[in-house]
Amino acid sequence: MARGKLRIYLGAAPGVGKTYAMLSEAHRRVERGTDCVVGFVEHHSRPRTEVMLHGLELIERRELDHRGSTFTEMDVDAVLARRPAVALVDELAHTNVPGSRNAKRWQDVEELLRAGIDVVSTVNIQHLESLGDVVETITGVRQRETVPDEVVRRADQIELVDMSPQALRRRMAHGNVYKPDKVDAALSNYFRPGNLTALRELALLWVADRVDEYLQEYRGEHNIRSTWQARERIVVGITGGPEGRTLIRRAARLAEKGAGGEVLAVYIAASDGLTSASPKELAVQRTLVEDLGGTFHHVIGDHVPDALLEFARGCNATQIVLGVSRRRSWQSVFRPGVSATVARESGPDLDVHIVTHDEAAKGRRGLPLARGARLGRSRLIWGWLTGIAGPAVLAVLLNRLVPELGLANDMLLFLTFTVAAALLGGLLPALASAAFGSLLLNYYFTPPLHEFTVSDPKNIVAIAIFVGVAVSVASVVDLAARRTHQAARLRAESEILSFLAGSVLRGEDSLDALLERLRETFGMQSVALLERASEVDPWTTAASVGTGTVLRPEDADVDLPIGDTMALALTGRVLPAEDRRVLGAFAAQAAVVLDRQRLVDEAEKSRELAEANRIRTALLAAVSHDLRTPLAGIKASVTSLRSDDVEWSADDRAELLEGIEEGADRLAALIGNLLDMSRLNTGTVVPLIRETDLDEVVPMALGGVPEDSVDLDIPETLPMVAVDRGLLERAVANIVENAVKYSPHGQAVNVSASALGSRVELRVVDRGPGVPDEAKDRIFEPFQRHGDAPRGAGVGLGLAVARGFTEAIGGTLAAEDTPGGGLTMVLTLPMAGDGPPVPPELPTSAVT
Repeated sequence: MARGKLRIYLGAAPGVGKTYAMLSEAHRRVERGTDCVVGFVEHHSRPRTEVMLHGLELIERRELDHRGSTFTEMDVDAVLARRPAVALVDELAHTNVPGSRNAKRWQDVEELLRAGIDVVSTVNIQHLESLGDVVETITGVRQRETVPDEVVRRADQIELVDMSPQALRRRMAHGNVYKPDKVDAALSNYFRPGNLTALRELALLWVADRVDEYLQEYRGEHNIRSTWQARERIVVGITGGPEGRTLIRRAARLAEKGAGGEVLAVYIAASDGLTSASPKELAVQRTLVEDLGGTFHHVIGDHVPDALLEFARGCNATQIVLGVSRRRSWQSVFRPGVSATVARESGPDLDVHIVTHDEAAKGRRGLPLARGARLGRSRLIWGWLTGIAGPAVLAVLLNRLVPELGLANDMLLFLTFTVAAALLGGLLPALASAAFGSLLLNYYFTPPLHEFTVSDPKNIVAIAIFVGVAVSVASVVDLAARRTHQAARLRAESEILSFLAGSVLRGEDSLDALLERLRETFGMQSVALLERASEVDPWTTAASVGTGTVLRPEDADVDLPIGDTMALALTGRVLPAEDRRVLGAFAAQAAVVLDRQRLVDEAEKSRELAEANRIRTALLAAVSHDLRTPLAGIKASVTSLRSDDVEWSADDRAELLEGIEEGADRLAALIGNLLDMSRLNTGTVVPLIRETDLDEVVPMALGGVPEDSVDLDIPETLPMVAVDRGLLERAVANIVENAVKYSPHGQAVNVSASALGSRVELRVVDRGPGVPDEAKDRIFEPFQRHGDAPRGAGVGLGLAVARGFTEAIGGTLAAEDTPGGGLTMVLTLPMAGDGPPVPPELPTSAVT
């Protein structure tokens, strides 16, 4: 059976018209004769949306009882039995009522799709799981109902329902989204213009990325290599030189001229040795391009122009930004630079910008490769051609055009090709050129002609001198080139070693960043730092970067021991011996960074111990009076009761016993808070999260305060919360006791709870003196007592413990001013994950 197709209407915010658009699509399909039914549509009492349901077949909803209330959900079995061609299912991210067939509605939709039924659904951008943190930062509201991004990405069609923030706010003001009594609260909270603009941008960018994925898939399936200029993508080719910063900034300015422009900086490294750029400069340029909103890419390729063009066409780039060649003018005679080659071979689909800079025509810099690697195959081929073909062509030309030039001049001309062969291909082509040139001189220019014999002894001496001079000159030229190149390489290596030494002095301790720099420097696939406790223990990975990391040094292409218990393992290719010196420096630095990280961890543990000692000292100072006071009262009462000198009446004895009981209760509460604070500081609080009703926990927390001191308002229909009952009870008890302590006599503390979207708020309101704004955070610190609280009022741990327990169970605790005077403690708790959806009392929940 073929899988059904999924179409999703995606909106930036509630009220943009997703459900209306879905119903309009259903009417169009019904008019075309398509069998279409409504599996579940929530019109939220919006008249225009409700009218759109007329004329469509509705599948009866399934009723479910939960906590004494009746809820309705989509009846999946009924839809499967009806087997329509298309089913409308609203609110893809919805959480089903416990007892439903599936926990989430998108799972219901998956069942329908597997049964071959096409589904049309809706979802808001804030309900995508990957955007939860971003949406919470923008709006201040955490979305508990989410749908995995992959579910939406797999949709066969995604349609964006867009509306400007101003139009949406006008729609709300007209009462088309929420009831009139909630419009003002909505417009001043979730639906502020800035929030709506940011959410709209999120939706547009997400859909644009999805469209780009479709385009890349289509191009790959149809093997399309030409560039489709649907979106400006600018590739910046950098060499690791200082001019790269100029090129990156220039590309960023080009990208800003077109909406949705993207900058991709790419560095092409050779696959046969160290990269020819300074790792320090590459790191700086990576940071720069990322700060400007672009991405940095490291590509391995032996032929830079081909690799750059392949990368640009692979990512569907529209422009390439390159710098004017740093090669000197005379070098372009032998081979054109990268910029000229790319511009020539880019074709009509890629625009190439050649940007001038201060480093133009100043020669290349950076880390050269080994001599043999530097020459490469093309240099060797040109060296042999120059050394062999050059003298042959010269012999033919001299023999036909100027046969009487003279043997001395002929030798000088042949010597020129020998020197050129040494410069291009090294010593071996030069030696071959000298030998071949001597044979040509003997055959064409020394009597008897056209024979490999010499009749005049003077000519024998001349040819011998030619061979000696040619070999000597070739050796000297090749040796000078080697020494020059070795000096440049050593200078570049010293730059890397200096950078590594500087990182030690600067205290840089990012091991992953160091290994990534090592991987890019040598052009490797992966780098891993392995360690083991002893020679018989297995290897463990301390840190790794790249793909395809190995778990043992012997499985790597390159492994470098670091002491007896540590090794560096690299994969990708085998490095030449001359690279191991720099590799050893990286390995030593990696070991130092690892040790430094562990020392930092130990220092952090020591800091925690020092903090514990500080708290212990503060505790001793704070409780010196608070523990002594109740103990003194208990001691005095017990001594009085045991005294034989006084005959106590029944009322006196009852009063003394009551004093003992009050003192013991104060001690128990004080010691309990001290133990709780100790558990929080040592991190031993492990909450046991389970579904809990607030109306079961809050009354239990009020046992320590007088009955008439608290007005309790906990609705029975309140959703369940996911908390640790014991920790919540202790937190609420401390908050309420603190509120009662500061409330005026005769003024009861109000404790109420309400549901807002995916969270539950418990508010403890008192009419006390209140707390100034600058002290609202300080009152939650240990050993803090606000104002003129008496010493016997406690050591200032109650609210600190309450906040610690609240955060341990995933909630928040904050202080607000009570209108008319006083302080309100707001305790926010997460709703149980499988709880039913709650109609929001305020639109800030953004439930659609």
